[in-house]
Amino acid sequence: MSTPTILITGATDGHGRALADRLAGYGATLVLHGRDAERLDRAADEIAAGHDTARPQTVLADLADLAQVRRLVAGVREGTDRLDVLVSNAGIGFGEPDGRTRRVSADGYELRFAVNYLAGFLLTALLCDRLVAGAPSRMVNVASAGQMAIDFGDVMLEHGYSGARAYCQSKLAQIMHAFDLAEKLGEAGVTANALHPGSYMPTKMVRAAGTTPVTPLEDGVEATWRLAADPALDGVTGRYFFGSDEARADEQAYDADARRRLRELSERLVGL
Repeated sequence: MSTPTILITGATDGHGRALADRLAGYGATLVLHGRDAERLDRAADEIAAGHDTARPQTVLADLADLAQVRRLVAGVREGTDRLDVLVSNAGIGFGEPDGRTRRVSADGYELRFAVNYLAGFLLTALLCDRLVAGAPSRMVNVASAGQMAIDFGDVMLEHGYSGARAYCQSKLAQIMHAFDLAEKLGEAGVTANALHPGSYMPTKMVRAAGTTPVTPLEDGVEATWRLAADPALDGVTGRYFFGSDEARADEQAYDADARRRLRELSERLVGL
């Protein structure tokens, strides 16, 4: 791609920050999202200095608040009339101590479902026209191999809460979302895929959970870069990848009725 415009959520540290560096090295025009203003400004300054390029646009938002997601969208729309790639990377892990008790978002939704999935669902819906304007363009959901089927009778996990279950169902929802987008936007020239970039990469999320890293960060970045920018994947859509290899997601992701139920629920929850 020639000077593509790429939005990355969760771009201030870990996987998102390293991916931003990789894409900046290829000459991309970046839009960086973060929820901490100081870290966001530092990331933008370091990328501009490290690659001798224009300072990336920054958009500040806490994805646990759908009103802030809408403000994020407004900032992106002010800064660009097209998007070539949207990488939905920001998220919350399942580790202790944060995953021990059930928490809710500013809108009253189970926190991991809200941040890991609903925020990206709304973000993509409101920026869909920018992705179409940038076609051929790409949507990438950074999901996980940790997946659990969604219980539509208790999506918000009000009964028998588990941080691991909350995380795993939110990640499956991201994959289902990518498959839905692939069907909806394929004729418009927008591809949509999801991936598990790596197992327990050395990120802040993994360290906070007290987990020993397994996959080098560089491997996860390489896998995500492929879906975002590798010409070899032009036109590839509606797929789930484990690292750089196509893989099979949880069976619910291939259930058209389950995807419809999730889509309709999500539209109601975010006010579309």
